[in-house]
Amino acid sequence: MNILVTGAAGFIGYHLSGRLLADGHSVTGLDNINDYYDPRIKQDRLARLGVDVDLPTPAENASGNTPVTPDNLQPVTSGNFRFVRMDLTDRTGINALFEGSGFDAVVHLAAQAGVRYSLQHPHAYIDSNITGFLNILEACRHHPVSHLVYASSSSVYGANTHMPFSVHHNVDHPVSLYAATKKANELMAHTYSHLYGVPTTGLRFFTVYGPWGRPDMALFLFADAITSGKPIDVFNHGRMERDFTYIDDIIESIVRLIPKPPTENPDWKGDAPDPATSFAPYQIFNIGKNQPVALMEFIGELEKQLGVTAEKNMMDIQPGDVPRTWADVEDLFEYTGYRPKVTVREGIASFVAWYRDYFGK
Repeated sequence: MNILVTGAAGFIGYHLSGRLLADGHSVTGLDNINDYYDPRIKQDRLARLGVDVDLPTPAENASGNTPVTPDNLQPVTSGNFRFVRMDLTDRTGINALFEGSGFDAVVHLAAQAGVRYSLQHPHAYIDSNITGFLNILEACRHHPVSHLVYASSSSVYGANTHMPFSVHHNVDHPVSLYAATKKANELMAHTYSHLYGVPTTGLRFFTVYGPWGRPDMALFLFADAITSGKPIDVFNHGRMERDFTYIDDIIESIVRLIPKPPTENPDWKGDAPDPATSFAPYQIFNIGKNQPVALMEFIGELEKQLGVTAEKNMMDIQPGDVPRTWADVEDLFEYTGYRPKVTVREGIASFVAWYRDYFGK
């Protein structure tokens, strides 16, 4: 297949692009390589996919030199991988990319991530997650693809406390703007599935971790602090549980879903609507381990793998956070035959091995 992966320099996008290439597909990767976190790790991910992207060094940025922008970087091709640096808000550019590429499927992973960041930078979420997603939907409408798979988030469950979280539950009470934009993505996708027949599948990811992960995520932050002899911040005084999901389980799930676009649910009823399916070609899945792990247990496993006991700053819960997540993945298993299986012990061991190698610690 000829597949577009947006957010290809990101954590999940990098791993997915590598897997699709290994499986023999042609992949176009799109990313704006912003500085939400250190873009050098994005540069290094792309290098492993065969593409060299020159970014200004911190010293060059500090000296006022003009950084590389989407306007002055041409597409780069390596084997079956083509990389395009472009922002999702570039409506003309996105349309031109689709017009000349003939994509069979799109996996839309690019987004402004982070619950806490959304408290201080709300406009970034509207630009990327709403306007950017609209541009992808419009491109899929005018240049039809067999399947649009897009990233939603476990954050959409918000104030829900009925566990495990099911895609058949309503999710109408988000507790962060990030969550609200992801809920909006699901609604926008449904509209395009209904009006224009675009087959869409939304994926609610649950706390993804693993090698080449995002530096703003808890595991990365903990590892950085512990190996530097600094205390770690433990929110809600450690009374948190997360359905931590290893990156390989996320990728295997996506790969199995790409060739299985949704169809209309003939049993869908407007007087008892199922949020996970529709009379249109639309569906939603959770992707999680289906096994909540206490935050203190997670930290303890990391301490064991690093051989260091962390000093801990016990803090109140942050605005926008929820104390517990737990994914019901029965629908995913029934549809794909796959159930996430990597344990936290295995996953953290793999992350630590990569982290020590990458940073030389």
